[in-house]
Amino acid sequence: MSRVTGRHCAAVPAALLIALASLGGPAAAQEPAAQDGRQPAKEQPADPNALRICAAEQPPLSLKDGSGLENKIAVAVAEAMGRKPVFVWSGKPAIYLVRDGLDKKTCDVVVGLDSDDPRVLTTKPYYRAGYVFLTRADKDLDIKSWSDPRLKEIGHMVVGFGTPGEAMLKDIGRYEEDMAYLYSLVNFRAPRNQYTQIDPARMVSEVATGKADVGVAFAPDVARYVRDSTVPLRMTPVPDDTKRSDGQPMRQSFDQSMGVRRDDTALRDALDAALVKAKPQIAALLKQDGVPTIPPSN
Repeated sequence: MSRVTGRHCAAVPAALLIALASLGGPAAAQEPAAQDGRQPAKEQPADPNALRICAAEQPPLSLKDGSGLENKIAVAVAEAMGRKPVFVWSGKPAIYLVRDGLDKKTCDVVVGLDSDDPRVLTTKPYYRAGYVFLTRADKDLDIKSWSDPRLKEIGHMVVGFGTPGEAMLKDIGRYEEDMAYLYSLVNFRAPRNQYTQIDPARMVSEVATGKADVGVAFAPDVARYVRDSTVPLRMTPVPDDTKRSDGQPMRQSFDQSMGVRRDDTALRDALDAALVKAKPQIAALLKQDGVPTIPPSN
């Protein structure tokens, strides 16, 4: 998945987290930004009748054809504000949207950030979701906790790099046996010095085909692929009271908000009002994608 925020902090240094950013989307008008992934767009004067959305391709959340979950949510909120949604696209991974888009004022809102992201001023959360265990429905392997002893005996497990799943895989002492397998899913690119993440669709496919017995992923990243899988799969929430063997809590669910520049309280307040207005549409979109949600914590 993708966004390096609170839900990707388990195995990533804090300095790297601050340097990276998050998600965005498209669907109506499009304004190019950094089309080659290197040249940033110039700052453009803001149109009060438009909502400029920082965007990067990150399936299934953000897609240039507008079909991504967060794309559709952004459009619903823009329309609730009476504004035209304009997607400002970056050729870089979505993790850089705050740094290279929002902070440089080429766009004005990033969709799908953790509500406690310190880099931005966030709206009130519009949903909360967490990590899930992925397993095949036709197998008697309904894992519900990291303390399940079967996790030490099964075949491969697929988890995202830098996630709570990776941290817990290390904690239960089986990361070494899965490391070569996980690296093979990204063509053996080491994630230490570059942004490297396993495609959520690939994670689901690995479980569906039996190449991995269990997957652990952030639910919004995989729900659409689980829904569309020809092999019935189950998603079981990872308990939020999960702890490492040293007693350290390992948070599993996260409030999701939109983020604006830290001094843009007017836009934040307008987005908050629109989120209330668009709440039924957002709930319908989440349900359509099959995302299991939890009531926001604040």
